[in-house]
Amino acid sequence: MRRRFSDEQIIDIVQEHEVSGATREICRKYGITNTTLYRWKAKFGGMTRPEVAKIRGLEDENRRLKRLLAESMLDNAALKAVLGKKW
Repeated sequence: MRRRFSDEQIIDIVQEHEVSGATREICRKYGITNTTLYRWKAKFGGMTRPEVAKIRGLEDENRRLKRLLAESMLDNAALKAVLGKKW
């Protein structure tokens, strides 16, 4: 899924909304709905760019570790299947 706005752009939009409070104008300016703006505000409200970068790094690391665990479990299951056979 390709996103139209990066996390940094979303933070800028949310901060602009917090400063101006003009929901309708911001939504029209960026071509988004009120629902999208408030969903972004709930997720990114009060965050800064370094915090988002840190969270993105943690999510990437978590994804990598989950992949390693899945591969390890798959290898373990294959070894058990091979060792469980009677020759």
